[in-house]
Amino acid sequence: MKQKTCKWRSRLCRFAPLRTLAVMLAVFSSVAAMGQQKDSEIDWKKDFTSRITLNGYAQGGWSYQDINGKKTNAYNLKRTLLWAKARITDRWSFMFMHDFSSVVQEYYTDYRISNDKSLNVRLGQFKHSYTMENPMSPTQLELIDVYSQAVLYLAGEGPDPLNGVNYGRDMGLEVYGDLAKGLLHYEVALMSGQGINRKDQNNQKDVLAKLEVKPFDGLRLVASGYLGTGCAVGTAKWNPDIHVGDNYKRNRYSVGAEYKTQAYSPGQYKEARPASIRAEWLGGEDGEVGSRGGYVTTCIPVVDALDIVASGETYDRNTKVDGWDQTNLTLGLQYWFYKKCRLQLQYTRCLCGENISSKDYNWLQAQVQVAF
Repeated sequence: MKQKTCKWRSRLCRFAPLRTLAVMLAVFSSVAAMGQQKDSEIDWKKDFTSRITLNGYAQGGWSYQDINGKKTNAYNLKRTLLWAKARITDRWSFMFMHDFSSVVQEYYTDYRISNDKSLNVRLGQFKHSYTMENPMSPTQLELIDVYSQAVLYLAGEGPDPLNGVNYGRDMGLEVYGDLAKGLLHYEVALMSGQGINRKDQNNQKDVLAKLEVKPFDGLRLVASGYLGTGCAVGTAKWNPDIHVGDNYKRNRYSVGAEYKTQAYSPGQYKEARPASIRAEWLGGEDGEVGSRGGYVTTCIPVVDALDIVASGETYDRNTKVDGWDQTNLTLGLQYWFYKKCRLQLQYTRCLCGENISSKDYNWLQAQVQVAF
């Protein structure tokens, strides 16, 4: 028995290295499998994070006015926006934007139909493309008060009491794209007409169209139009025939041009900035009342990260009745202390028609913008 046991032990001893090798291979294979699993988890996380982009900005400051001889000054926080853009596929994306000082502003999806940029579709709630200024971000615009009076009223930014506060946004479906190697850009939309976060109050949908031509680098010529039917959510002194709940004709048009020079680079930590000039003329019809206005705004880099800003703009709320016009003349400075971050200081002289509730007054504003 002892001899047989020794023989079996000797045979097992012969296979011991093989046994050890098998165990080591099993361990290495399990470790490799765990590594592959971790790598796949890392790859999945990388893919996910690479498809999500977060951006945001805040604008706040101080304002002084002497309307009708009453001097007032106050600090203000105008905007605190955060938005996320998700690239679902190479053709399909989704956008969500919230303003923490007001309401949810945008949520829409884009889909690129063509292989190039000639045909795209957008569905949801977004900034409509009427006028040159309205689609632009407040972080890009030169004025602290952001938009000219004509754009504020006619694009539905807020001051028009008939349409309510909509921040230049609406719900709808839009088709857009670039043609002729970027020479032409078009946008055609079918919109609710009632504004953001609000159910349509009538069965009519509004049609919006825009065409941009870029004959050479730096210059763009733009025309846009809007045909619609509004449902009044308030009343306006300059348009007394329209009452709350009334459906009324709500049409708009605009023509404009913008020229930008080659970008001026102020330094490593600041964004390159071109000198620019933008001008636009706008008009509208609300029921039987016509309105019109326009602006010219320029921004000129002077030294390092310092710009001079100047603007002249006017708007007549009722072209049939004298005294409903206002003209604003603005001069100011802005300093870019880091990429999209700036300090702004502007003085505005406001010249008011006799039917405006205030006489001519002075307006001094300061603002800081932080963006990423």
